[in-house]
Amino acid sequence: MKSTHKPGFGKASAGRHHLIAAALVGARFLRFHSIVLLALAIGAVSRGQEASTPAEEANELAKELANPVANLWSLQFQFNNFELTNDRWNYNLNFQPVMPVSLTKDINLITRPVIQVYNSVPFTSMTGEEVRTTAFGDWTQLELFSPVNSGNWLLGVGPTFIFPTAGSVYTGQGKWQVGPAVVLAYMTKKYIVGVFPQQWWSFAGEHGRPDTNQMNIQPIANLFFDGGWNVGYSGNILANWEAPTNNRWTVPIGLGVGKVVKFGRLPVKISLAGQYMVTQPGPVGQRWNIQLQLTPVLPKLIKGTLFQ
Repeated sequence: MKSTHKPGFGKASAGRHHLIAAALVGARFLRFHSIVLLALAIGAVSRGQEASTPAEEANELAKELANPVANLWSLQFQFNNFELTNDRWNYNLNFQPVMPVSLTKDINLITRPVIQVYNSVPFTSMTGEEVRTTAFGDWTQLELFSPVNSGNWLLGVGPTFIFPTAGSVYTGQGKWQVGPAVVLAYMTKKYIVGVFPQQWWSFAGEHGRPDTNQMNIQPIANLFFDGGWNVGYSGNILANWEAPTNNRWTVPIGLGVGKVVKFGRLPVKISLAGQYMVTQPGPVGQRWNIQLQLTPVLPKLIKGTLFQ
């Protein structure tokens, strides 16, 4: 899942003015990081004969990792590279572990934080120069309750939170937020289709920062193929309900390809996706995104049920 925060632009205060030289060095570094990681990912897939999991295991892991309420522990690193409508770039790295726990034999609790390790945002300084700030972003915390036995249907419901942990006014919204989340999907051996919306309202935070009322809708659509491959829709639909009707939506059309490989005994899913935003809010919004995901799979650390 992706961060809902959009890049901010405006006049920087004197206390938050960054050195231009450091900003340029950071921008160059962030442009190169995804290229290097992509090369490593392609190399890993090309060694599939030695590195890939056995076919049945890879196929099962690919399906479980596409399931938002699966009883499987994983650690996802998601690199996003957004081209903006002003031809500048916004980069971020999200750390997205999935940690399910069996509360009873019938109910699982799936904890899904999204920790924005860094968000690199371009903005206009007080002197009119185009500079960049890179800092920690806001933290999203999701808790889903899901029935264990629901057949082909995948169901989940629970609260979702956004904590104002950002290190800069440009990399977060400065508000404590809460709301509901729902998962509704249908899965077979060959495909999964569904939807995963989250809604947040602000209830506290920095004075002077605008209140928030926003939604993140993640469409779920994937086809599964032998060898641990999957192909499907990529992207999150964002809505800012505080904005005017004609300036509130970010709607991507995206395609992603993923494969489960194995590094020693560690299964890892590697995914690459491209997204084009058919609509985005002004004055500056997201236009393209190149996304790389690396998802190691872990043994379940909390086994059995917590309550009888």
